[in-house]
Parts: sequence; C-alpha cells; structure tokens
Amino acid sequence: MTTSRRLLLVLVSVLATGAGAGSAAAAAPPAGPVVPPAHLDPARFSTTIDNPYLPFAPGTRMVYRERSDDGRGREVVTVTRRTKVVEGVETVVVRDRAFLAGELVEDTRDWYAQDRRGNVWYLGEDTKEYENGTVVSTKGSWEAGVNGARGGLIMPANPRPGMQYRQEYLAGEAEDKARVVSVFADSVLTREWTPLEPKRFEYKLYARGVGTVLELSVPSGDREELVSFTRG
Repeated sequence: MTTSRRLLLVLVSVLATGAGAGSAAAAAPPAGPVVPPAHLDPARFSTTIDNPYLPFAPGTRMVYRERSDDGRGREVVTVTRRTKVVEGVETVVVRDRAFLAGELVEDTRDWYAQDRRGNVWYLGEDTKEYENGTVVSTKGSWEAGVNGARGGLIMPANPRPGMQYRQEYLAGEAEDKARVVSVFADSVLTREWTPLEPKRFEYKLYARGVGTVLELSVPSGDREELVSFTRG
C-alpha cells in the first residue's frame, strides 16, 4: 500500500470516529486559538526549517494532484534558495503554483521562518491569480508588519491534540486558524478554517519528514493529494 493511500485511510478513519463534518465539533470551530505576539524578535528566528512535520529544505519539490468542481488540476510547491526579510526576520521563500487543465491559474510566494523552539511561522505571501496568462487578482496577499498584518504559526514544534493557533492575520484578507485533531507516530491531522468563509473548512494531513500530504475540503469534497516528493 502506498504512503498516500495509507494516510488517506487514516484520515477517513479519524473522520468516521467523530471528527467529521456531521459532528457538533466540526460544525462550530473552537474559539480562543493561540495568538502570536504583535512583534517578533528577529534574533530568535532562522531560515533553517527542519520541523519534523513541515521541513522546508531548499530544493525540495512537491507535486499535488487536485480534484474539485473546477476540474482536475496540479499544484507544484518548490522551496527556493531565495530569502526575504519580513518585519526584520529573514524568511525562506516557498513558491506555490496551481495549474488547471495545464494552464497556470495561481502563482504565490510564501514566506516562512522557524524559531528556536522549532515552531514554523508564516509571515506572509505574495499571490497572483491568472486568467489567460494575465494577472486578474492579488487578493489574499499580505505581509507581517504591513497595514496591521501579523504572522502566525503554521506548524507547532510539538503538536498536541486540541492545540489551537492562528496561522495568519490581515483583517478581511487573511484570517486562517487551525486546531490539531490527532497526532500519530508519523503524521499530524489538523482542521483549518477562516472566519471569512464560515461554512467551509479543511482537514490537512502532515507526514513526518515530508510535510503536507493530503487536504480534504468540507463540505465541497475538494481533495489535494501528494503524488511526487523530491527532497532538497
């Protein structure tokens, strides 16, 4: 059995035991996530991102297969060797490109850094949506420290069931939050949502030594699965 298939079965099993869309817990995300501080100390951060569940070594490349109402697509995530200083913190630039029917529909640069404890922080993104090769939107772009935006945790150093945290913040643009649902020997399952889309949320499965391997959106059923992984 392939790793992706085994992890999919794990996700299905967890949802079937009470964490699924039909449960009361899924209907209303818990309140009170951990809120990162307003100001970050650059001296406490590094561009070495080696968190077991979200390692971002330069040169790493991940390809995902997507299935949605829009059709079947592909997403290519590449950890570049570029860095960007955000709010005084040097971050790693991760490029994320989405394709639909072979055509580029979104191109994003995300900025990450890891603190001394091993927490991976998300400090912003520059995103562009395309139609017929032309940029039609940059909605969702944000940068910590600019216009009231604040960074957040994307993967805790020691994830535990029930742990909650804010992943990003820019009022009206980027307000993602997350809760750890389950922790296994080699994977972590989270439930992620945003108040901007209260009827929608995602389950994400992170594998040790790899990162995100599976995403399942509720209630749409959209699915994204890792099909290729090249370690940097």
